Amino acid sequence: MNDLKDQVAIITGASRGIGAGVARALFDRGMRLVLTGRSAERLKALVNQLDADRCAVLAADVAAMETPAALLDLTLSRFGRCDVVFNGAGVMHVATIDEADIDTMCQMVRINVEGFTRMAYTALKHFRTVGSGHLINVSSILGTKVRPSTGVYAGSKYFVEALSEALRMESAKTDIKVSVIEPGVVDTNLQSHFKVHPCESLGIEQPLTAEDIARCVCFILDQPAHMRIPVLMAMPGEQPM
Repeated sequence: MNDLKDQVAIITGASRGIGAGVARALFDRGMRLVLTGRSAERLKALVNQLDADRCAVLAADVAAMETPAALLDLTLSRFGRCDVVFNGAGVMHVATIDEADIDTMCQMVRINVEGFTRMAYTALKHFRTVGSGHLINVSSILGTKVRPSTGVYAGSKYFVEALSEALRMESAKTDIKVSVIEPGVVDTNLQSHFKVHPCESLGIEQPLTAEDIARCVCFILDQPAHMRIPVLMAMPGEQPM
């Protein structure tokens, strides 16, 4: 394992689900964290479980123009460095053509595409100034395939895949790494508003957990300097798609 102690990570989408699970895992590995999400209350609760001396918090909308720069400024002023950015904030809405609310779909694009893009470029511009760093982007199995009613969400994740690959290629022959994680069904609140949860429609009794994805993050970060993990897909054993 690489020694991650005292390295610093920005984690977006940290107020719940995968982001919170990754925060706990990286904290346990000795990292210092800058956590962001839209719920100040949930972020505060998470920090209370960890250690306020090793955590900083910014409650914000990751899609807001000023948020990524504010996160980086907070990270550098509080801890003096930034080694990892976990670009995990995202939402999921699916609907048929007849049921789709266009404003809701476009707001999802704003978060999943615009917010993702702003955070990715802010991170990489900083990493280029210091000569190293690791950007880990969260896609989905639906960044590799699509099914009816998921077109906008899948499209946003196809975007994550395409931009991540281009950024990885631009960062080749440097000490800057870009990785993508493609989760299958994970037991979070991402799909709690669905009429029929994917676990029910796909017959999955044991979905992945946030801790499973956190182990994937640690695996990626544990690789030696010469090695890259461009893409890591993680799925429940019961998931056929």
